[in-house]
Amino acid sequence: MKGDAAPVGEGAAPEVLALAKVVARLRSEVIDLEGIAATAAVVERAKGVLMARAGVSAEAAYEMLLDRAGVRGHTVLEECWIALGQVRPHPPPATDGPSPPTTAPTGDRKEPAGSAFSRRRYLVGRRDADAALRPLLARLAAGLTATHGGDDIAELLRSVFGGAAGVDAVMIYSLTAAGSLELTGHAGIGEALAERWRHVPPLSGVAAHEAIAGRRALWLEDPEQDARRYLLIGDPPDRWPARAWLPVPGDGPAKAAIGFLRARPGPFAADTRALLRQAARLCQGPLATPERPRDAADEGARDSAEVASVQRILEALVGSAILLTPLRSETGEVEDYRIDAAAPESVDVAGRRGKELVGRRILETYPTVAGTALWEGYLETLTTGTGYEGEPFTYEEVLSGVPHQSVYSVRASRLGDHLVVSWIRHDTSEREARRLADMQRLGNLGWAGWNLATDTITWSDQVYAIFDRDPREGPMSLEELPQHLLPDDLPSLGTAVQWLLREGEPIDQPFRIATVHGVRHLRIVAEAQTDADGTPVEVHGFFQDLSAQRAAELALLESERAVLLQRGMLQAERALAARLQDTLLPIPEQSLELAGLCIDVAYVPADRGINVGGDWYSAIELPDKSALFVVGDVAGHGLAAVGTMAQLRFTTKGMTVTGSALPDVLRRLNSLLLHTASDPAATATATMVMARYQPWDRRLIWVRAGHLPPLLIRGDRANFLDQPQGRLLGATFDASYGQAVLDLLPGDHLLLYTDGLVEEPGEDIEIGLERLAAATLRLLREGGGETLARTLAALCTSSRDDICVLDIHVPDAKETA
Repeated sequence: MKGDAAPVGEGAAPEVLALAKVVARLRSEVIDLEGIAATAAVVERAKGVLMARAGVSAEAAYEMLLDRAGVRGHTVLEECWIALGQVRPHPPPATDGPSPPTTAPTGDRKEPAGSAFSRRRYLVGRRDADAALRPLLARLAAGLTATHGGDDIAELLRSVFGGAAGVDAVMIYSLTAAGSLELTGHAGIGEALAERWRHVPPLSGVAAHEAIAGRRALWLEDPEQDARRYLLIGDPPDRWPARAWLPVPGDGPAKAAIGFLRARPGPFAADTRALLRQAARLCQGPLATPERPRDAADEGARDSAEVASVQRILEALVGSAILLTPLRSETGEVEDYRIDAAAPESVDVAGRRGKELVGRRILETYPTVAGTALWEGYLETLTTGTGYEGEPFTYEEVLSGVPHQSVYSVRASRLGDHLVVSWIRHDTSEREARRLADMQRLGNLGWAGWNLATDTITWSDQVYAIFDRDPREGPMSLEELPQHLLPDDLPSLGTAVQWLLREGEPIDQPFRIATVHGVRHLRIVAEAQTDADGTPVEVHGFFQDLSAQRAAELALLESERAVLLQRGMLQAERALAARLQDTLLPIPEQSLELAGLCIDVAYVPADRGINVGGDWYSAIELPDKSALFVVGDVAGHGLAAVGTMAQLRFTTKGMTVTGSALPDVLRRLNSLLLHTASDPAATATATMVMARYQPWDRRLIWVRAGHLPPLLIRGDRANFLDQPQGRLLGATFDASYGQAVLDLLPGDHLLLYTDGLVEEPGEDIEIGLERLAAATLRLLREGGGETLARTLAALCTSSRDDICVLDIHVPDAKETA
């Protein structure tokens, strides 16, 4: 070991050994570098580091070096090297063990780097990549101390990032009080183009203005699409196919934006994005107005107020969280951390909780962290401001005297000169785990997470079931996903993936995959966590299998289509049946005179359903000057009922005209229905009442086939006629039919009707018949004899079946006079 560091005894504490190694290394670096570096260059680099960390001007940074050197008894050069020693790359990745099973193998990438499903577009290199990129930041920090104005800063950015990040040109815009943009620095674009774009009024479609207003980075990587939304700088506009516009961060609203322009096409890699974001942060001091340095009293008062404010916040938190203040040695190295605030559930190995921890040191409460990856993570977060998340570890605590192991991970974030550290518990109790598993199983969903810094993908058990994947194969990598997607869903899911992993915006996207059990309809809901620079570093969300729901939706849609088709067919059938009915069964608007009788006819179709019924009537004069009256009701609705009605109506007319007796007519109609049915199980049936009136002796001969009895109104009495024998038509071959005779008198009314006039659901038919008789007598007393049939039909306001009424009236002497 070089240098004159005093040896440390073997019995020294681990933290002393760790600090001794750090001090020895720093002194060795000082001795080695004093001989090869000029003092002025070292001072300028140290000033650049302090400017980047504290956001102060070059003069203020130099004053900080002088103050620290005086307090610690160092030379200015020693203090510079102490400051420079705090900017270190990450250690290389460990190679002494197998990779975790949840990490996708880097050699199995089937998607090109430009694909939306390539991990290389999104992974944030926290190890190998940072080792190559961080010297660029140190070079930028050192160079910023010597810049004078925006053009120098732009030229420095182009020279530093021209090779590693492919930056060909840089433009720096500042926002004026009037809302316009002024080009305050440029490099690589030419004076003519710079002059043309030197002043940009507050117009929409200017990427630099949108980046400042939205305080978010804009990555323009598709010239054709970008040209539709933004005014692209260049001649021609696609001179730089890839552009990045980053706001310069500050304590208040952003006031400047830096544009990094690349001549080669293709997206910015995730590491390049993180690098450019950090570069914009480094430029905050030179591009912004420096703050007035605070004296020690102001800093102390402000620090106390911040700690008190953080303690109030932590007291309302659930879980373990503490606020750490670094304790530095005389050389400026972090020796330990003091706990200045703690959440109530925070606990150390001795069982102290909450505010009992305040004032204690980390190496006192958690003595084993010295020299570990967690300790290095604290230093990294304190130095760079990048959030730290450690690997999960097992921690044992005693509950009710029983040791209980839980899995935790530690997260650290910088808050000013402090660290906010939280312990996240990953495992849950057996009961909670069972509930979570049941919830995922019942909802057919599973959670998933992806750490973009470590390239670690984690699936719950249900995700394997959803993707029909063997858990022994581990989680599916991003490159493997397109192999299972249906081709039609690739573009939409690819766009969603880019929106999530590049812009850090949440997504809710359906997609379909092909499995050995068929196509599955899935849904992904995910959001990204970003670091201090806005780069997505972790993604978590869930997959849900919507196949059953989708199948039900498709079945419902198919059912709706079938219903609409059936409804259309039924409506067409109804229209045809209605036209046939109108043709076959004309309804007279006024009363008829037939064989010396006055006939009133009414027909009212049912007000429910879309089918036409089979109710019908007939009133004709026979060759011998007698009259035939028929009222019938065919079972069913639609074209079949109308067809049967037409068959019965014309056959009845034909047989009676030829002189057949009425019972013979019914027997033949019964045989006709039984023999013409194409399906014996679906034989048409019908009821009918038929009467023949002889005007010369006023005798009415009538028959029935399962029909309701005619109603005779004579004087002030209404009676239903005794019915002769007669079964339903189409019911049986051995049906027999009798006839009855009635002599009509002047003034009589005889009603022939269908059941729609008297039937009500759930009501006995006798009640309906009594209601008809009473209504008929009332209407005749009120003088409604001429339109008796139509008036009775109109009284049925909500007819559930067709209504057909035939009023046969024998005029008296008064009516014939």
